[in-house]
Amino acid sequence: MFEPSVAVPPGVDADGPVWTVHALLEAYRRREVSPVEVIDQQLGLIDRVEPAVNAFVSVHADEARAAALASAERWVAGRPMGDLDGVPVSVKDIVAMAGYPTSEGSTTGSPVPSTEDTPSVARLREAGAVFLGKTTTSEFGWKGMTDTPRFGVTRNPWNLDHTPGGSSGGAGASMAAGIGAVAHGTDGGGSVRLPSSYCGLVGLKPTFGRVPQTPTESTFTTLVSTGPLARSVEDAALLLNVFSRPDVRDWNSVPHDPRDWRVGLHDGLGGHHGGGLRIAFTDTLGGAATDPAVSAVCRSAIAALEAGGHQVSEAGTVFDPLRPQLEDYWKAGFAARLRSIPSDQWSDLDPGFRQLAQEGLAIDAAGVQAGHAARARLATRMRRFHEAYDVLLTPTMPTVAPPVDTVYHSAEFDRWSDAVPFTVPFNYTGQPAVSIPVGTVATAGGALPVGLQVVATHYREDLVLRVARVILDLLR
Repeated sequence: MFEPSVAVPPGVDADGPVWTVHALLEAYRRREVSPVEVIDQQLGLIDRVEPAVNAFVSVHADEARAAALASAERWVAGRPMGDLDGVPVSVKDIVAMAGYPTSEGSTTGSPVPSTEDTPSVARLREAGAVFLGKTTTSEFGWKGMTDTPRFGVTRNPWNLDHTPGGSSGGAGASMAAGIGAVAHGTDGGGSVRLPSSYCGLVGLKPTFGRVPQTPTESTFTTLVSTGPLARSVEDAALLLNVFSRPDVRDWNSVPHDPRDWRVGLHDGLGGHHGGGLRIAFTDTLGGAATDPAVSAVCRSAIAALEAGGHQVSEAGTVFDPLRPQLEDYWKAGFAARLRSIPSDQWSDLDPGFRQLAQEGLAIDAAGVQAGHAARARLATRMRRFHEAYDVLLTPTMPTVAPPVDTVYHSAEFDRWSDAVPFTVPFNYTGQPAVSIPVGTVATAGGALPVGLQVVATHYREDLVLRVARVILDLLR
């Protein structure tokens, strides 16, 4: 029997295999398992896990079973319809999915079923994926924890007293619990990488524009990329193949690159001008302060790289703290969203979002323009940085996952210094970045995962994925 299982957190009983996409597709090819069996096991797992974890907004059991049956018939006939035929996936409840409403975690508005899929969901459907349901997100995706007025608290399967992060928190929690072979996420400040770090997953944020999206009028449109939360680098690369296929609806998208992003993952770190790859590491990016235990885990991964013959340089802070430059820009974006909501509903919003958005109402066009200028300076700084270094390695998060009752954007957990110091810079610049699991930190409630982030210059997803694969191989 083909061995499909990968590690899940201690205490999680998946009652069956925990699949990577590649292992599952191989098992289908060998007729060792049927999509119907897989989806039945997955739906049973959701039934058991959901009361404790709360990762799903909606579970689409009837649709999933029908899709699995159709997939099984195609596999028997030897004619799978696409790269993900029969693969169970979830979709973040912040994008449109035909036939289902999109609440964005909010009680405001009156969500109605969408009439069409957003581009990334359309690509999943065309590839034959089986949709398990829609997963939880923080309200409007505003924060790095997932608790909302509408759907309550989502918890981390590694320790139910801790958050899985956000805003793709339901995606991270479901994957950590063994649900789905891959999960759809979006990342506007770290929202794929952050829960991947907290939940022990591989999370890829592609170059901005690589993955077509449904264009919006939001201030944050040019910050957000769609990406996968996966159990392997190979799976993340395959999902990039699928997600990045063209869609005429997104005028921000870059010309489609038809390569298979899995090619070259195991080629090692061949060199710049024939030498070794130029690698830099920092745990103080932009003045960030990293928990010593997290830093130690990341530095163990760096030591493994060095032991493997790769030179790693200390990069220092690289750029000045971003908060003074971009706080008004961020708040102005929240304020723009607030203006779209009737004022009599403002009291129903997440209090943290409402506070920042109301502060943003006072920010004028000059304040927004100053944010655009700061983004340009940062992007230029990073372009120059990558003239000297091929990749930058950082902790993904400065700490392990905090408790679920932590007040986000407060004295105990600042949204800049505690949540996004290592992730949001690369939303502002649009660079590709991936978080990979490199170890755990012992806490009173048990071990919690640590992620290492790999960053490269624009359009070099091949490089971040290859470096990620090498590091994980060295840590085995």
